[in-house]
Amino acid sequence: MRLYLLALNPTDSVTEGFLPAAARLGLDVTVLTDQPEAHRRVYLDGHPDVEILQCDVRDFRAVITRISTHHRPDAVFTNSDHLQTQAALAAAYFDLPGKDWRATLRCKDKAEMRRRLAAAGVDTVWSAELTEPVAPGDAPYPCVVKPREGVASEDVVLVDGPAELVMRTKEILERRPGAVLVVEEYLPGDLFTLETLGDGSVRQVLGGFHTELSPPPYFIEERLTFVPAHPEPVVAQVLEQLNALGVGFGACHTEFVVHDGRARIIEVNYRAIGDQCDLLLARLLEIPLFEHILRTHLGEPLPADLGARRDGAARLEYPCADRAGTLVGAPEATDLDVDGVHLTYRPLRAVGERHELYGTNRDYLGVLRATGTDQPTVDRVVADFLAERRWEIQP
Repeated sequence: MRLYLLALNPTDSVTEGFLPAAARLGLDVTVLTDQPEAHRRVYLDGHPDVEILQCDVRDFRAVITRISTHHRPDAVFTNSDHLQTQAALAAAYFDLPGKDWRATLRCKDKAEMRRRLAAAGVDTVWSAELTEPVAPGDAPYPCVVKPREGVASEDVVLVDGPAELVMRTKEILERRPGAVLVVEEYLPGDLFTLETLGDGSVRQVLGGFHTELSPPPYFIEERLTFVPAHPEPVVAQVLEQLNALGVGFGACHTEFVVHDGRARIIEVNYRAIGDQCDLLLARLLEIPLFEHILRTHLGEPLPADLGARRDGAARLEYPCADRAGTLVGAPEATDLDVDGVHLTYRPLRAVGERHELYGTNRDYLGVLRATGTDQPTVDRVVADFLAERRWEIQP
């Protein structure tokens, strides 16, 4: 059976998750990408049998043409935020299982998401779209400005008044010529995620995370702690909003805040959670997560019970750069077992690289994944690991 996987940059989710899962399922994999050489370099050792083809994957017409002039597809899949609608349209064209392209578009387009939720009567958030640096007269402050189709905290910033809104939008539009921005009211509350997996008929809730952010005005995710089960009323509110968006097939990562018992969606990433959280989730729950995701795109139903382990505890930490400069010292990749806690540390920036300070996830220096069965022990082991190591940046 032939799986077409649409990708931009090579990611850990693909190389450590989906490609090994595809191999275990006996699938022939063709990667369609606009960066074939980058993928060939990364796949050279671990995945030499993967076929890599050049394709303008941001254009669904190019994707359909590339597939129709090659091998017959059995599944079209992507875990990229930017390519969900293209993959959904291609799957629909070839009469294959996949996400509803209208739902993928609603999730990707943050302004459309707000309109859809308001029209369905499940949540109304003040928002407006901007193509020039202006401050709408009825904007509530504080408010958040961000790219309409952005990801990973890129150019997401909290503003306190009209002058700052104009200044920030001007800065972002200079970096992103032709972009459309969304400005919306700031939603207070604790930030959480809900991780779900569906086959179009059955939807499983895998748990979620409590997310701790950097100080304002930026929204860098610095720490995530696993939450085995959110309160039932909270889950019901989030699922009602996902239903309004048409979300229910494959993996979905939803970010939401809870304030006075009310759950309100911040954004929906209609894919598996990233930044190595999916790798942690598969290990923690002890389920073949990536195989389950791929099987849904092959048209196979999910089991009524995934058999997920429910006594796990986990935490992720992202050491971040606090200044621009060259990384001159940092820990190497490490796997450790300490007091019943399994630690996996992976660098995300090489020693010798110079970077600006971005105020986004691009400031990550590495990622530490920790799994165990007791949260206080996990927290202590993580804190000790980080305290014993140094990341040195020179101007």
